[in-house]
Amino acid sequence: MYISAVIITKDEERNIKRCLVSLQGVVDEIIVVDSFSTDKTKSICEQYNVRFFQQEWQGYAKQKNYANSLATYDIILSIDADEALSLELQQSLIELKLKENQNIVGQLNRLTNYCGQWIYHCGWYPDKKIRLFNRNYAKWEGFIHETVSYPKEASVIALHGNLFHYSYHSIEDHLKQINVFTTLTAAQAFEKREKHLLFSVMIISCWKFLRDYVFKGGFRDGYYGYVICRISAFATFLKYIKLKQLYKQQQGKNHDIYH
Repeated sequence: MYISAVIITKDEERNIKRCLVSLQGVVDEIIVVDSFSTDKTKSICEQYNVRFFQQEWQGYAKQKNYANSLATYDIILSIDADEALSLELQQSLIELKLKENQNIVGQLNRLTNYCGQWIYHCGWYPDKKIRLFNRNYAKWEGFIHETVSYPKEASVIALHGNLFHYSYHSIEDHLKQINVFTTLTAAQAFEKREKHLLFSVMIISCWKFLRDYVFKGGFRDGYYGYVICRISAFATFLKYIKLKQLYKQQQGKNHDIYH
């Protein structure tokens, strides 16, 4: 069984080398589809026998499916630029390649590094992800937080080892991302005509902090566990107040039309 590793990038010079190094000797080719990076992403990729393409950004799912279509082999290992294979996961993939199951779906445990610390609680681990699949039977779907859609009859195999995720180098990185993501998720909720009372939003965000910090053991990750749980709860609150703002803007436009 041959495996094509597929990565989408945009200004990933900080991360891409670590990712590519972890794939060496494991996969049979590496496909990178880049959204016209302005940093050294391309030159770093050229050092690692990568098939490098450039494509304007189409959204997460469309970009990844396009990248999958460029692969030589049908079995895809989808990996982000800020991720890397652990030694145990490398060995699991090498052993899997000896099998002849073309309808395989591989589930990986993702372990996140936050500001230099590995996070084992907060609801962040094990962060189970489907990342290995046959592109003829599976594809990416979703506007944000995209997931792999695959046949129910496919055999899902849990691979040993971790997919290391170097997500946030600073708390500021985390805050910037939730600002972007909550804008997108609020827009998505607005399209679905979701509505929530302010009181219920306060309850939901408070419950999220309590669940992640206490019941999911975020306190065991120390200072950064507390920070993560507080920011995650704030992100929930932020999404819904942005949603409320979209409704207010719509009401303002309707008022302008009739006056």
